[in-house]
Amino acid sequence: MKAIGRNLIIKKTKEGTTKTKGGLLLAENQRSDVRYVEANVVSVGTDVAGIKENDTIFYDRHAGHTIEINKNSYSVIKAQDVVVVT
Repeated sequence: MKAIGRNLIIKKTKEGTTKTKGGLLLAENQRSDVRYVEANVVSVGTDVAGIKENDTIFYDRHAGHTIEINKNSYSVIKAQDVVVVT
């Protein structure tokens, strides 16, 4: 599997549930207070600089689309949606 152009194929990092100050348990998709989420880079497009495979990134939670390959879910995002590379 290979990303093309300015696209990245990523695997989202599972956060699990979060407990609020009031004791409520929130699933990771209910955390509207966190704008950026963590993921691992699986493949980097040919026109992307500064990001490489196996990097950990933070990107806008509303960016990209989900794709399923061999019963595994991945997301395809544009490099411009990445805000931090670690």
